[in-house]
Amino acid sequence: MSVSVLARWSRRWLLLEPGEARTFVLAFGYFFALIGSYMLLRPVRETLAVRAGETEWLFSSVFVIMLLILPLFGWLVSTFPKRIFLPASYAFFILNLCAFGYWLEHDPESLWAGRVFFVWLSVYNMFVVSLFWSLMVDVFRPDAARRLFGPIAAGGSLGGLVGPLISILNVDSLGTGGLVLTAAAMLVVALCCQLLLLRSVDRDARGKAPIGGSIWAGARSLLQNRYLLGLALVLVFMPLANTMLYFIQRDMVGAAFATDAARLKWFGLVDFGTQALALILQFFVTSRLLRRIGPSWTLVIMPVLTVVGFAALAAAPGIVVLGVFQALRRGGEYGLMKPARELLYTPVSQEAKYKTKNFIDTAVYRGGDMGSGWLYRALSDGFAVGLVGIASLGALAAAVWTGVAWRAGRSFEVLTKEREQTTP
Repeated sequence: MSVSVLARWSRRWLLLEPGEARTFVLAFGYFFALIGSYMLLRPVRETLAVRAGETEWLFSSVFVIMLLILPLFGWLVSTFPKRIFLPASYAFFILNLCAFGYWLEHDPESLWAGRVFFVWLSVYNMFVVSLFWSLMVDVFRPDAARRLFGPIAAGGSLGGLVGPLISILNVDSLGTGGLVLTAAAMLVVALCCQLLLLRSVDRDARGKAPIGGSIWAGARSLLQNRYLLGLALVLVFMPLANTMLYFIQRDMVGAAFATDAARLKWFGLVDFGTQALALILQFFVTSRLLRRIGPSWTLVIMPVLTVVGFAALAAAPGIVVLGVFQALRRGGEYGLMKPARELLYTPVSQEAKYKTKNFIDTAVYRGGDMGSGWLYRALSDGFAVGLVGIASLGALAAAVWTGVAWRAGRSFEVLTKEREQTTP
C-alpha cells in the first residue's frame, strides 16, 4: 500500500488530521499493550475468584485498598511532574507482576495467592487504565478526542483479542505463573509507548512542572463542581448493574463447569467475543456516532441494552444467554461507552484530569462494586431472591444509569459550547 493511499484511508476511516499520525500510533500501541496485558490476566483472575469464593469480601478489600492508596497517589501527582509519576507507577506494577508470577508458579493451588491476586489486579486495572485516559485527555483536545478516542480505544480491543487467545492457547504449557510474566512483558511495551507520548506533553510547561495542589483535591472537587459530580454519578449506577451481572456469572459458571481449565476457556471465549465487537464499534462506529448524534445519545445506548439483556436473562437463564449478554454488554461498554465517557473529561482542568478523574475511576467505581456485592449477598442469601428478582433490580439500576448518562452528556455539550464561544 502506497503512502498516499494509506494517508487517504487514514483520513477517511480514522478521521486523522495532518500531524496527528505519530501521536495516534503511539496511543494506539500503548492501549494495545496495556489492555492485552490485562485481558491476558483477566481469565486467570476470574478462575482464581471462582475457586476462592466469598467474592463480596474481595470487592470490599479492593475498595479499602483503593482508599489507602489514593492519598499516596495524590501526593505523587502534586509533587512530581507527569514525566516522573506516570512511568514510576507503571514500573511499580511491572515489578508486582513479576512477584506474582513467581508466587503463582511455585504455589499454584494457594487460596491466598488467588485472593491477593484478585484484589491486586482489580486495583491495578483501575489505576493503569485511568492513568492512560488521563494522559489521552491531556494530549488530545475535544475535537480530536471526538474523532480519535474511538480508534484509540480500538487498540485496547485489539489487545483484548490477543490477551485471551494467549491465555487459551498457552495455559497448559505456561501455567498461571508463566501467563502473569507474559503480561508483565506486555506492560513494559506499554511503558515504552507512554514515555514517547510524554515527550509531546513535555514540549510545553504543563508537562515540565508538577500539577501541585492538595492530595485530597480529587475528592474535594466532587463536592464543589456539579459537572464532575455528574460524571461521578455515571460510575455509581453503572457498576450497580454490572456487578449484579458479575455475581450471577460467578454462580452460573461455577455450577456449569467443574474444572479451572474449563472455566478459564469459557471466560477467554467471552472475552474474545467482547473485544471483537468492541473493535468493530471503535474503528467504524463510535467516532461517527459522537460527531453525528453527540455524546448524550451515544452514552445511553449501553444502559438501554443492559435493561434488555437483564430481561432476556430473566426469561431464559442459561450459560449461553449469559455469555452472549456479557459479550454484547462489555463489547458495547468498551466500544461505545468508554470513549464517550472519557471525552467528557477533555474540558476540565489539569488537576481534575489527573486527580479527580482518578478518584472517580478508582474509589467511586470500586465503591459501587463493593456496595453492589453486599447487596447481591443480602438479596440472594438473606432474602432468598432468585435470578429473576436480581435481574429485575439490575434492569432498574440500568434504567437510572440511562438518565444519569444522558444528563452528563448534555452537560458536556453545554460546557463545550460555552468555552468555544468565550475562546478568542
